[in-house]
Amino acid sequence: MVNNAIRAREVRLIAANGDQLGVKQTREAQQLADDANLDLVLVAPKAKPPVARIMDYGKYRFELQKKQREARKNQKTVEMKEIRLSPTIDENDFNTKLKNAEKFLSKGNKVRVSIRFRGRAITHKEIGRDVLNKMAAATKEVADVQQQAKMDGRSMFLVLSPKPEK
Repeated sequence: MVNNAIRAREVRLIAANGDQLGVKQTREAQQLADDANLDLVLVAPKAKPPVARIMDYGKYRFELQKKQREARKNQKTVEMKEIRLSPTIDENDFNTKLKNAEKFLSKGNKVRVSIRFRGRAITHKEIGRDVLNKMAAATKEVADVQQQAKMDGRSMFLVLSPKPEK
């Protein structure tokens, strides 16, 4: 709350330079802020009495938005990429999928490796688990297993996340 929107009868006042001015009536605090051509801003409304500060509110909001923009620019979004395998995958196809997984992991993305069982192949889940374990073992240099292989309907999947850089 700013200036005349403050409803408290008295506030603990902090000057623009950070000095404590003590507990003042809200009207008196507002008058001090007006004399300094600044705003009276409520910084801790739950305190007894509420804490108000004399500051340039427009400049404060601008600095806050600038910090938020900077934080957004520096944040990194982690995507989840998916690689689909089959239980009867051949060696060369597996190596191609492995290269793709390593490429995704090197870019900092998580990789979900899934195997879709079709028809009677679901009766041999151990074959699919072996393929997933082989993928996890092949990528252990660049990735950690975030979630072990588990069944979800007719699919089995495992999640790999890139190893943190030191």
